[in-house]
Amino acid sequence: MNDSNNSNTIAKVSNASGDKPDINLPSVIKEAIDGKAYQSIAQSTAIAVQDAADYLRNISTISSTAVGVAMSRLIATGDMGTYNQVVTSASNLVANGANDFRAIGTSATDILKNFSGTADSGVKR
Repeated sequence: MNDSNNSNTIAKVSNASGDKPDINLPSVIKEAIDGKAYQSIAQSTAIAVQDAADYLRNISTISSTAVGVAMSRLIATGDMGTYNQVVTSASNLVANGANDFRAIGTSATDILKNFSGTADSGVKR
């Protein structure tokens, strides 16, 4: 296993200088490591986007309920000023939720696009 010219060598560790060991891995192992890392990151970002979608759905439900109650009160009392503020706040809540959803989705996309693999760090190709 110490013969670095042997194509079947799985790992060569040299730590004479006290630094991180140099590890030579076959490319198929490096690709497997990168693939598993990518899948893990993709799953984590997908869960984040799902959570953001759930948040947006819940915010929309809350906003719709608030608008419905405000409209009911507006019709009953005629107090346009108070209930108009409620409708505006509810609309802003949904707009802010949509912006958060967009930001999370964009971040998730950027994370996946910029993934460079993990097998490069400390591993000689």
